[in-house]
Amino acid sequence: FNSLVNIFISLFSIPFLVVKLFNACRKADHIHLRCPGNIGLLGCIVQVFFPKTIKTAKYAGNWDPKAKQPLSYRLQKWILNNTFLTKNMQVLVYGDWEKQSKNIKSFFTATYHNSEIEQFVKRDYSGILNFVFTGSLVQGKRPIFAIQIIEALHKKGIEVRLDLFGEGILKGELLDYIETNKLDDFVKIHGNQSKEVIKSALKKAHFSILPSKSEGWPKAIAEAMFFGVIPIATKVSCVPKMLDDGKRGILIVPEVNAAVLKIEETLKHKDLKRMSKLASDWSQTFTLEYFESEIKKLLTH
Repeated sequence: FNSLVNIFISLFSIPFLVVKLFNACRKADHIHLRCPGNIGLLGCIVQVFFPKTIKTAKYAGNWDPKAKQPLSYRLQKWILNNTFLTKNMQVLVYGDWEKQSKNIKSFFTATYHNSEIEQFVKRDYSGILNFVFTGSLVQGKRPIFAIQIIEALHKKGIEVRLDLFGEGILKGELLDYIETNKLDDFVKIHGNQSKEVIKSALKKAHFSILPSKSEGWPKAIAEAMFFGVIPIATKVSCVPKMLDDGKRGILIVPEVNAAVLKIEETLKHKDLKRMSKLASDWSQTFTLEYFESEIKKLLTH
């Protein structure tokens, strides 16, 4: 609904989509929704007419009731949380939130198998500190902010290196910033890489930095923690819980000087090896095998 043409197309197509969804749900033994999204919103409305069908929904965005979100997102959250409209439903959300209905179930996601768990290796934090950024190079992930943090640490005489993995609309702007500010020696953009290349980089990294504006379950953070990389992230969604309010990582605000000060204080006063071990132990709990076993429980509840 962002232009007159799209409004006309949407108003014409929505009735057909609703009929298709209704017919599919009528035949289903189990209804699963993925929200937030356009079809997810229509699905939220259609599922109301099937109160006896077993249902699940994965809310992949930020479930924080206080988060500023579009009306369509808030409407989906309200319908899913409402036990009068939505019956026989388990809604999988990231994080634990107060005043939620019985529909809501805290959940997680996973990337690695049990077989990929490796023996914990203590890192040396006295030399060059390797940082990684894995994610889309878009405004929401704030890659320029990550680069500015590393630039500021470098100016303070701390030996640092940042490797960015990912593609996005900001790539050209980031490359220009790196060249203009002469950061080429310690900031590199590698683009999209394979899972094995990312794993190799994580095993060598000391810190993972992801100062996002919004997240659901930030897989980039969880994947880094799996290999003992200390996460640096903003306080959004379930991130504070993932980092145990700073015991398993560094929580920062989206302002360069304040973020750099927090990182410096951590480098000077925290037991980084212990923080790394706590991060690894926590993340390695959430393997694909554990994920699959929890999914099976949902399908047979």
